[in-house]
Amino acid sequence: MKLSLAPIPWFWPRARMLAFYAEVAEWPVDIVYLGETVCSKRRELRQRDWLGLAETLAGAGKQVVMSTLGLVEAESEVGAMRRLIHEAPGLVEANDLTAVQLCREAGRAFVAGPGLTVYNHRTLALLADDGMCRWVPGVELGEALVRQLLEAATDVRQAMPELELIARGRPVLACSARCFTARAHDVAKDDCGFRCLDDPEGLPLATREGEPLLRINGIQVLGDAVVDLGSEWPALEALGAGVLRIVPAAAGTLAVVERLREAIDRRVPMPAADAGAAGYWRGAPGFVSQGATIRAS
Repeated sequence: MKLSLAPIPWFWPRARMLAFYAEVAEWPVDIVYLGETVCSKRRELRQRDWLGLAETLAGAGKQVVMSTLGLVEAESEVGAMRRLIHEAPGLVEANDLTAVQLCREAGRAFVAGPGLTVYNHRTLALLADDGMCRWVPGVELGEALVRQLLEAATDVRQAMPELELIARGRPVLACSARCFTARAHDVAKDDCGFRCLDDPEGLPLATREGEPLLRINGIQVLGDAVVDLGSEWPALEALGAGVLRIVPAAAGTLAVVERLREAIDRRVPMPAADAGAAGYWRGAPGFVSQGATIRAS
């Protein structure tokens, strides 16, 4: 089973990003996703920088996948995406149907990222016809629906792409053309002053009782509780997952990678995570407060 490192969803300074990927070159991960997926205004790294990192990481033995924006709002973003797809040295992760269309037009194979809404096997079939070779289900699907889609595809003899599951990271719950971070600071989206740089792992939001609940990250709303399916890797492998994905955090990502890599290589179980860490995957609440329960919809 392979391990992958998701594209960094946070807005970090250029020096921090470059230092992070210099370390990743030595990490026991097989696949590294690179690129900006949240906001096109985040330009600490330019396209030539991402392509340079791709070359360096490929030289270190990693499979590199260039990731695209999850929400395309302007023609300039389409143009930038087209150039990225044309210049990408390997696979592209499509997080928006715009990227799917551009990959199809260019004859490029792609990874269907978690930004694509795939809720039935017919959609999977359409994406496979367009060139999808790997599928990363959104965290909201859960085991039951993923299993149902795999079984439905098998029933109609549909060739399934490689399955990659999110094993660790804060779950993306929603995104919007509105910038939540700018709104939180009472500034306009187009004049945000890059406030996301102040929050290396999103801006935390709590309930009125002070319990951590959400994180806002530009146009994204994420759950504060970290999804952690590491202890379930044997079941995920049995389900058909060939890749487990880890979303970079502001600290401690290497330790997560090493623990999971060791467990898989030695074929040993890992300690079970907190009940809420696998809530969505098991069809249970993703967050449980002392006085109320918030369920995934």
